Amino acid sequence: MVRFAASLLALLSLLTPAAAQTPPAPSAQSATQPKPPAKKAAAKPKAPAKPAEQATAGPCGIGVIAATQDLFVVQKIGLTVFGNDYAEVPVSWGLDDLTFARVRAAAGTTPVRRIPYAKGAFDSYYHPKGGLFRNRRDELSNLVRGIAGNAGCERYVVVMRNEGQLDGTNQTLSGVGIFSRGVGPISYAYVFVYVGVIVVDGQTFEIRKGPAVTFEGVMKHLADNFVDNEFLRKVDKSVFPETAADAANNTALRDTTRDFLTKRLDKILPPYFAQ
Repeated sequence: MVRFAASLLALLSLLTPAAAQTPPAPSAQSATQPKPPAKKAAAKPKAPAKPAEQATAGPCGIGVIAATQDLFVVQKIGLTVFGNDYAEVPVSWGLDDLTFARVRAAAGTTPVRRIPYAKGAFDSYYHPKGGLFRNRRDELSNLVRGIAGNAGCERYVVVMRNEGQLDGTNQTLSGVGIFSRGVGPISYAYVFVYVGVIVVDGQTFEIRKGPAVTFEGVMKHLADNFVDNEFLRKVDKSVFPETAADAANNTALRDTTRDFLTKRLDKILPPYFAQ
């Protein structure tokens, strides 16, 4: 019995130290690291909304058809008919873009939409073939109807090439261009801008009366025609291109033309948006 008790005590003495030991603290490497908070995906910047005047869908109050066709006229007026020359030169000067920008500026807060048209759409109107008599109003009305398609604008503002006769001659100046007159040291050159504004009803496509139809408008139009350089701006003879094709790369001529066109449009457009 004594031997059994002694053996039991010996066994307890071996087990007790092992059971009393506390487990070692986990090392820094084995400790569970807290997970960093998940990063939120950066929000993609929203695309800027298109201004109302450039919208291509939705209700359309005013559709703008800029119809200079980006053509520039180079014209020589000689002492006789044999010295005359006329050429239309396609230029990449953004004349139609500039025209639309000035209409948008004149419109103020009124939304406008640019109406595109196929290249050459106005050719038959500007250069009709045959026939002594023509109904320009019907031609233009049908032309705008075809260009507008299903745009559904309340009205259309058409800025197009116009024409006028050079004083003291039987020569016509048309659209935007430059002419020279005379020979040698007595010759001179002018840039000219003849553009007109037509408003077309969006439902009937009839041409509406413009602001010049009023008595005050007619008197103002007559007065404007007597102002020097209203449609003409004198330039140095060196600006006149040696050949018509050279005009397209003439930066001095381009800048003068764009500046003159801007001033003409800023003068004639506002009354159409004051009605």
